[in-house]
Amino acid sequence: MRTAILIMTTLMASLTTGAPAQEAGPVPERVTFPSADGKTTLVGYVFAPIQPPGAKVPAVVMMHGRSGAYSSLAKGRYDGSTLSARHKMWGRFWAEQGYVALMVDGFGPRGYPQGFGRKTYKDRPAELNEVTVRPLDAYGALDWLRARADVAPDRIGLQGWSNGGSATLATMAAGAATTPTSGMGFTAALAFYPGCDTKVPFPETYRPYAPVRVLHGTDDEEVSYRVCRALVERARKLGGDIEITLYPGATHDFDAPVRSRQRDADNVKAKADAMPRAQRFFAQMLLEAPSGR
Repeated sequence: MRTAILIMTTLMASLTTGAPAQEAGPVPERVTFPSADGKTTLVGYVFAPIQPPGAKVPAVVMMHGRSGAYSSLAKGRYDGSTLSARHKMWGRFWAEQGYVALMVDGFGPRGYPQGFGRKTYKDRPAELNEVTVRPLDAYGALDWLRARADVAPDRIGLQGWSNGGSATLATMAAGAATTPTSGMGFTAALAFYPGCDTKVPFPETYRPYAPVRVLHGTDDEEVSYRVCRALVERARKLGGDIEITLYPGATHDFDAPVRSRQRDADNVKAKADAMPRAQRFFAQMLLEAPSGR
């Protein structure tokens, strides 16, 4: 009876806080590496797959949104154990699929580990700009992964959410100052509910240099899917390999594995489609493509 009461108490607490009832999987390894901005030492968390010694596997760089990399329940403890439920879920998901996944904390090293609340966009500091600065963090992570003996250097994808989704789109821009000149950029990218109306606007000539897939809810309460749809349509006309998937009724953070989001039936449907869709896309781009593509 006491055991049953304890289980029920734990479950109710998880439903109240939005935290999972039970943590699944090991805590990711904390690492540090330089941003391509030349001055910031970033923090990252590595979710590694089980693989044979000497094997080289694809990798995924993950870029957090405006709330930062950590849970709102972190209470000043910022490490692998307090990453947000969404970031843990995706990091473990990619590791289970055979990828090395690197969650990048770009806000903590710059003094904002808990990120920012809603409706703060116009007040955020320039050193966190998602178009001019955060792509440099993505390329710093890319360089760090390429130096690992267990990563295939030409099979690295990029995934971002919200503000990190905007950073993902900016990172993939052909002709931008951050575009790699060696031809060894990201192989493909996923942008979940990005904001496409940014302080430094995407140019009318925007198109990605590699395949990009955008996923957005039509009831997003923070950013406009219509602006992103227009951006994608323009980029496609310019020859960009970019597509957008819209989920009717889904909100911002529709894939977050917390009660506040998953009690919405449209978010449940969106998440159920988005995760296997993302898996298939990266499998096609990073697993099935011949080395040296």
